[in-house]
Amino acid sequence: LHQVYFEAPSCGGGPPERVFLVGDYSSAAQFFVTVGVGAFLYAPSALGGYLFLSHSYTPGGRAPKIDLGVTLLLSLLWLVASCSWAVALADIKAATNPGGVLEQISGCQRPGARCKALGGPRTSGLNTSVVFGFLNLVLWTGNVWFVFKETGLGGVGVARGPPGGMHPEKTPPGPPTLHGEGGAYGQPDVGGYGQPGGGYGQPAGGYQPEYGQGGYGPPEGGYGQGAPPTSFSNQM
Repeated sequence: LHQVYFEAPSCGGGPPERVFLVGDYSSAAQFFVTVGVGAFLYAPSALGGYLFLSHSYTPGGRAPKIDLGVTLLLSLLWLVASCSWAVALADIKAATNPGGVLEQISGCQRPGARCKALGGPRTSGLNTSVVFGFLNLVLWTGNVWFVFKETGLGGVGVARGPPGGMHPEKTPPGPPTLHGEGGAYGQPDVGGYGQPGGGYGQPAGGYQPEYGQGGYGPPEGGYGQGAPPTSFSNQM
């Protein structure tokens, strides 16, 4: 503001008086704008990385950690820049206050002189910039949590399946069991083929025809004498 001046009447018939404003707040304004432009350029860049370079943003990779660091840095910069610009704006309003400017005009200090301002400074745009600065602070600070989840640090992140893309719940079933509790087909714990404890032709189960003690011939005494022929029942 120290480079801005205006001409005020001398109220004595002489040339107009050149009055300068007081204060230099350009550093705070430039810092605030620089942070805003940097965030504006980084946001679409990070978005493009997540969309087109998703293989680089896997949990535990370098890209999510870099994104987290930049997001934390921008959050800190938004805090410092917004607070600095808010303080500078308060000083700008004090430096451009019509009452304070009139006190700098020597003609208004003459006896009987009346000076009044025809209008005041409009700072609505500057007030809006401060509000948006703190909104950006809230936005980027809240975004830190979502970026932190992408890093996978602290056990927080996107869960990944086992190698090969096979989910544990979708493991192919094993071979069918031929025996179990109570045995196959109601037999007591039948073993494998030809194994002790059961199987085809084994004592513990399988086909057990009762043809008598004499092999495949008729029972002792022939048919009609003695015990009737046994039935060809299969114990399954």
